[in-house]
Amino acid sequence: MLSRLILIFVAMALSGCVSTVLDVDTKASQPIPASLVADMKRRSMKPSDPIVVRIFKQESELEIWKRDRNGKYALLKTYPMCRWSGKLGPKKRNGDRQAPEGFYTVSANMLNPKSKYYLSFDLGYPNRLEEALGYSGEALMVHGACSSSGCYALTDDGVAEIYAVVRDALKGGQRSFQVQAFPFRMTPQNMAKNRNDPNYAFWQNIKVGYDLFEVTRQPPQVGYCGGGYAFQSKPLQSFPTDPMAACPATELTTDPLIASKQQADERKVQALVERGVSASAYAYSDGGMHPVFRKMLESGGPDKLARKTSKTKVPVSRPDAALADPHSAVSAN
Repeated sequence: MLSRLILIFVAMALSGCVSTVLDVDTKASQPIPASLVADMKRRSMKPSDPIVVRIFKQESELEIWKRDRNGKYALLKTYPMCRWSGKLGPKKRNGDRQAPEGFYTVSANMLNPKSKYYLSFDLGYPNRLEEALGYSGEALMVHGACSSSGCYALTDDGVAEIYAVVRDALKGGQRSFQVQAFPFRMTPQNMAKNRNDPNYAFWQNIKVGYDLFEVTRQPPQVGYCGGGYAFQSKPLQSFPTDPMAACPATELTTDPLIASKQQADERKVQALVERGVSASAYAYSDGGMHPVFRKMLESGGPDKLARKTSKTKVPVSRPDAALADPHSAVSAN
């Protein structure tokens, strides 16, 4: 009887009847697509080279940057995000539906090959600073499908490619990789528009890390003190174990590599304010969705989008809110 069942199972597999089961079994070992490997080669990169991940809520995009043979990081690929939840601003408490903002470190043990959203990796929220601030939450992920309650959802196909790139970088010797999660691309224009937001001081703080990466094309060294982040281009020294303790005077000097950029950006922000650029921000009722997926949702509805973004047809989270957000500008005054 057992042998007969085995024969039936093999016959079904050959006919493709259980292809989804087989796909689930091998999804975490899928190779990086040949076209992306070719792109790496053209950019003087290898699959084993280290990576940095950057996430932008307002633009609903995730970037993978990879170190090239010159030792600097260059943009490899930008992925549209299908869904993120909450509003612009950091996550503070469990159940607030906020997707995190800040700097996180992801190691191999934080990859989940058996995620219910196809594949995923944990961001490591809360980090030490967030814990010290009393923020709460757990299992904040980058994963597949088009559903979010505090995570960043990339579709099953999108996260499969990202997972493969991440996996091979970690196998290549990178012990962990940095994830930088921002409310928006931190341009003078976006900073000017959001200058009256309650989170503006926090955004100015994480912009230092953003600027360091923009200037040096190296992931910034990240520390915590004074209830905030501290960034430098070289290893940080003499930091307190308590993130709420005062910052050492030796670490308060602005890194000369970014001082000129910060000053130039501040001048641009001031010029925009003087020209009358309104202090306005996007009003999110519950997160955002990249325009490419919004068009699909508008034209085909949530069921069709679920079939296109998830191999197991995970429903699109709060589709009405996804269509409402973003791009409804409201006054921040």
